[in-house]
Amino acid sequence: MKYRYLTFDCYGTLVDWKRGIEEGLQAAIGSVNLSGNELLSAYVNAEKAEESTYKKYREVLRSTALSMSGILGVKISDAAARGFAASVPNWPTFGDTAEFLREMGRRGYKRYILSNVDNDLLEGTIRRNQLEVDGFVSAEEVGSYKPNEGHWIEFLRRTGASKDQVLHVAQSVFHDIVPTQHLGLDSAWVNRYSERLPPEASPLLISDDLESLAAMLE
Repeated sequence: MKYRYLTFDCYGTLVDWKRGIEEGLQAAIGSVNLSGNELLSAYVNAEKAEESTYKKYREVLRSTALSMSGILGVKISDAAARGFAASVPNWPTFGDTAEFLREMGRRGYKRYILSNVDNDLLEGTIRRNQLEVDGFVSAEEVGSYKPNEGHWIEFLRRTGASKDQVLHVAQSVFHDIVPTQHLGLDSAWVNRYSERLPPEASPLLISDDLESLAAMLE
């Protein structure tokens, strides 16, 4: 086994971020005039602007929802925006997530989530979906959001892992794959949403899902 540690982005890689955002917004404000990739693209752009300086992720989610009122063509109240922020632990995991994490544990890997969220939201996701992990590093703990390198630096400090022992598994090229390259870490890109790999990204492994990645790691 080449790696000792597998680190994961959570929302987009283990959790269906696109579906969670869409269902969370619909539950909070009713029907919206965007869906699928169109909605995700608009949301990602709005959220990036909110993450330029650190604040709690609940506040990022609330502010992002409020900023999308014009894009979605509906008036979003503060209460609805807060309801959307609270919906994160209810966002669904992908069908292969729980078994992949169990299997990687059986194979002897240490599994850590590195996520751009608050502790309570991530703990709720782990608990609700019974995800087997050995630890996590949150944005709340490091006071910054990926693609800043704080998550990986804290993970390496906390575990004592060397860079050659770590494979980072993620869906987001912007938040995860490119910064791991800058740090000299190997990465596996899980292309959950059938995107095109940009030329600046060079993950070691590419798969469409975690089931396929499990086979590659055998």
